[in-house]
Amino acid sequence: MGWQDLLKEKEPKTIIAPWVGGREIRVGQRLWRITWTPDEHGWYRWSNDGKTCQPQCAVEADFNVFPHSGEWAMRGYLAGDRLVHDNITVALDPANIIEASERVFLLEPMDRFTRVRAGRMHEHGELIFMGLEFPLGPEAEVQRAFEDGATSLPYGLKGVTPSLDAAFRMEVYQRQEAQRRREELVRIREAERAEREREQRRRELVERLGDAEGRRAMARAGDFQEAARAALAVGGAVYLDHRHAVRRGEMAVRFRFLNRRFECTCDAETLTIIDSGICLTAHDRRQGFAAGTKGDTWFTLESLPSVIKEADDGGKLVVYRHVD
Repeated sequence: MGWQDLLKEKEPKTIIAPWVGGREIRVGQRLWRITWTPDEHGWYRWSNDGKTCQPQCAVEADFNVFPHSGEWAMRGYLAGDRLVHDNITVALDPANIIEASERVFLLEPMDRFTRVRAGRMHEHGELIFMGLEFPLGPEAEVQRAFEDGATSLPYGLKGVTPSLDAAFRMEVYQRQEAQRRREELVRIREAERAEREREQRRRELVERLGDAEGRRAMARAGDFQEAARAALAVGGAVYLDHRHAVRRGEMAVRFRFLNRRFECTCDAETLTIIDSGICLTAHDRRQGFAAGTKGDTWFTLESLPSVIKEADDGGKLVVYRHVD
């Protein structure tokens, strides 16, 4: 039997150590590879063969297993699950506190602004919760200020360390962010509700596009394109595009009819033609060019294609807006 065999006999068959992720357990300079990992972070008893270990069962925390706890231990205040350690010398803005703090694993439920101690199982290891520290005095007043909705600590409050002030700022920041998200959620829900109502209204109007009143209701509701498309279709024309005209409340509409492109200007709500883009002077307006557009006025987007066809059939069509 060699000296290696004697050392192996002295190797403990089980160890107690925390696990917070990874494929190994380290305690000081000792390291064991994990054959399979537990389902969640916690303290475990591990079976050990000298090189590898595997979890046997969950156990209560045993802070006595921390090596060099004085060297690798830190004290400070919690802000969420992060330790704002006592080494902070100035109070930081909330955005920088995360960079100046460190996550603590395996925390127990506790109140805000609790002073704690955390340690490492090995150099550069993760911080593991080790227990509570005695408060320094102002913690209760800081808690009251937070509960009263204060965004900064009262001036002249004695005994507040930079780490406690930083923890307070972090908690206030988190509360403000939660309120901002809450308000944003309300805004999103209201916008979604309004959009659903608009869409429902639009579907109702689309169902009514077969009559003049429905088309004008659609235009007033803000969907001029669908209203114009349906109106031109009454006269057999095909909607192409529209834009705001020079004058307020007017729309310039382009459409295809008789294998040509035309452009006219109409009222944005009533669809009444303002500038037809063609010459109508020679036509007898008493004849009524809106034949087949029952319920419509005779000079609208619905009737304009009929006017154009009547003029074209008579050889009297004069186009002033050339858009071909």
